[in-house]
Amino acid sequence: MRVISKAVLVEFWRKHPASRHALQTWFEDASHAQWKSPQEIKTRYASASFVGTNRVVFNIKGNDYRLVVAVAYRFAALYIKFVGTHAQYDMIDAATVENHS
Repeated sequence: MRVISKAVLVEFWRKHPASRHALQTWFEDASHAQWKSPQEIKTRYASASFVGTNRVVFNIKGNDYRLVVAVAYRFAALYIKFVGTHAQYDMIDAATVENHS
C-alpha cells in the first residue's frame, strides 16, 4: 500500500518521540501490505476499528496513540487523516476528520 504521507508521521513522532518506533513499524508493515478488503486489515490488526466510509482507526503503541487513515483499496493507498494522542483522538470525529494532527 502507498501511505500518503509519511511526512505526517515523521512530524508527529518528532513532537512525540515515544511514538516513533511504533509508527515506524506500522508504516513499514502498511507499506508492504496488499490489503484488498477490511477483513485483510482486521486479520493483521485485530484491534483496528472501521468507521465511516473506508476509514480505519489503528491503535498505536498500546493505544497511547491513534492513527486514522482513509483506505482506497482500488488504488492500494492509505491516506493519513489524523495521528494523535488518545486524548486528542477523543476530541475528533474519526469518520470525518481531515486534519493530519
